[in-house]
Amino acid sequence: MSLSTGDRKARAAIEYAHQAERLSFKPRHKSQSPLGRDTAVQANFITPQDPVLVTASGGRLPAVSLVEAEKLNILKNRLEEVESFQNSTSETERERSVIPAHDEKDEGQHGPSGTLQDSSPSTRTHPLFPPLPLYGPPGLFLHIQCMIFRISSFFLSLAFLGVIVLGAIFTSAPLIIKDISLRLIWKDPNAWRPFYQEELRRRRERREAAKAWDRRLRRKSSRERFSDGNEEELDQKAEFEPTEGGTDPIVCDIAYYARRVGLDAEEYKVQTEDGFIIVLWHVFNPMEHTPAPSNHRGHRGPEPFTEDSNGASGSQFQYESMHQTKSKRKYPVLLMHGLLQSAGAYCATDDDSLAFFLCKSGYDVWLGNNRCGFVPEHTLLKYSDPRMWAWNIRQMGVMDLPALISRVLLETGFEKLGLVCHSQATAEAFVALAKEQRPDLGPRISVFCALAPAAYAGPLIGKAYFKFMRVISPAVFRMTFGIHAFIPFMMTMHTYLPGRIYGALGYRVFSFLFNWSDARWERDLRDRLFQFAPVYVSAESMRWWLGTDCFAHHKCILATREEKKLEDREYEAEDEEDDDEDVRHASTDQLTHHLGCEKLGVASSRKSGVKAWYDERVPPFALWVAGSDDLVDGRRLLRRFEHGREPHVNVVHSRVIEGYEHLDVLWAMDSVEKVGKEVRDVIWKTMPEKDRGRCVIPRGV
Repeated sequence: MSLSTGDRKARAAIEYAHQAERLSFKPRHKSQSPLGRDTAVQANFITPQDPVLVTASGGRLPAVSLVEAEKLNILKNRLEEVESFQNSTSETERERSVIPAHDEKDEGQHGPSGTLQDSSPSTRTHPLFPPLPLYGPPGLFLHIQCMIFRISSFFLSLAFLGVIVLGAIFTSAPLIIKDISLRLIWKDPNAWRPFYQEELRRRRERREAAKAWDRRLRRKSSRERFSDGNEEELDQKAEFEPTEGGTDPIVCDIAYYARRVGLDAEEYKVQTEDGFIIVLWHVFNPMEHTPAPSNHRGHRGPEPFTEDSNGASGSQFQYESMHQTKSKRKYPVLLMHGLLQSAGAYCATDDDSLAFFLCKSGYDVWLGNNRCGFVPEHTLLKYSDPRMWAWNIRQMGVMDLPALISRVLLETGFEKLGLVCHSQATAEAFVALAKEQRPDLGPRISVFCALAPAAYAGPLIGKAYFKFMRVISPAVFRMTFGIHAFIPFMMTMHTYLPGRIYGALGYRVFSFLFNWSDARWERDLRDRLFQFAPVYVSAESMRWWLGTDCFAHHKCILATREEKKLEDREYEAEDEEDDDEDVRHASTDQLTHHLGCEKLGVASSRKSGVKAWYDERVPPFALWVAGSDDLVDGRRLLRRFEHGREPHVNVVHSRVIEGYEHLDVLWAMDSVEKVGKEVRDVIWKTMPEKDRGRCVIPRGV
């Protein structure tokens, strides 16, 4: 049977309209045209595994399967070909032309070649990144389904959180009893702390500074001149004179804490390629930079790295305001935070904060946040729509990170920047830079500084509460933790509890969960540290970290469990080879006999880079590993690089800091000495030569 051109066009249009409606933002009413503003018109593939729907109005929709996205493009391509054929053929020729009927069996296969079809991927998903759940346009059935999940997850996740809180209380009880006992016999329970004397000194200084600030405010309010002998102190601090002070109110405000150390911060909005609006902070010296107007700091289009991105023709407010009176520019640095945290993690320890240290050293500092954060925002979706929460680490890596890097490069006019990541953010970067994901991001980064790199799981993943999350099925996980935000009650507590109570409770809970202590932190600032966590994250993101068949199962972000076992055998074989002088100098045939043909074949493929995660586009790496980190295994990652598994990775700096725990790389009182100064130096040494010649030389380099 054959169809005429008109019938073929009608059929193609109907099939395309049905598929478009199935994937649309909202269901189409009968009175609306087949392709309304909310209808999905095509799928853009950000990576071969990450399709994003584009609506007729130009909006973006996440969370679509590879099969459905490819089918939409095939049908769109087929309709365009029929229309093109119809328009390019004369009336007489069209009457004689017959087009073969479409076979339903081929609907999921590749169709004729074309622009959209060329970008279509295979339907095979990566074993480390299982398919995300799919949710269609809002409807009665979906609404009922969401309500069931929200009700069940509210009670079950609250029960889970209650168990964790009780566990934190019970484990804290012995410490509290010991503290009280020592005080009863007139002993200082904090004398064991490694920086205790420095903590006492800073406490005295902080109290004196608060009193001086109060006196200054009183004099200012009464319009009296400030001339009490402290002019010398003020002159010494004139370059970074605080504009906030007094007793710390314990607030969740990056700009406030920047002003306490003589800096300031402005908030930008950035749109990702799948429509999320994320927050980007810019930390600056108010003596050198004029804040941009609010209309300039809003989000722009979803496409990163357009022709404007390198400063060719985009808005140059940031560039002009910073450099109209200075001959030297400042090199941009983007800092990214860890799991359940926000950009404020880099700004909570006064002058020891990495963001403030790098800014005062002479860098142009930007602080990125991941999607949702404290205020979930999307160009189309609302909080209640489950499609807003269908994402995990890969979406954060291949969409959030490029969007933030693109905006920083646009605002600063540079072609590259330095990237500093902690914990989960390192995982985002490791995933994004992989040759199977978004390796084209590599040339935009001059150096990737990884603090507490999260590529391999540490022993903490075997704890009972994490094991529970790993053994339950995806369906049970979603019934327990929902299909929206992960335990949103934590954010409710953050909103209504006083800062000091929330900070104390937050420390106890996270200390119990992740097995860290505040031994190296300044305890007077501890409540402030937890004002910037937790934030909204998707339940699917937490399922990727802790659920079955994902990170907790494979214990690696880019290698399966089987690949890790093979890697372990290779390490053992290489260690044996290094220990045996005869084996190291044996011929290839002897080595094959000693290790086995299979192992030699694997080693050969490794040396050629076949099994490597990265290709030649990857930027230089610098790594700071916490020696006592039970959450992630940074030493194993270093071992991978040392054994040549990544021939294209240039490790320009690596250090294992003995005694450091997971958050000490950010919050330890000596973190500037052990981490901050080295980060400052590495960024300077690895920046492009042409930028080094036109940028301010950082202090201390």
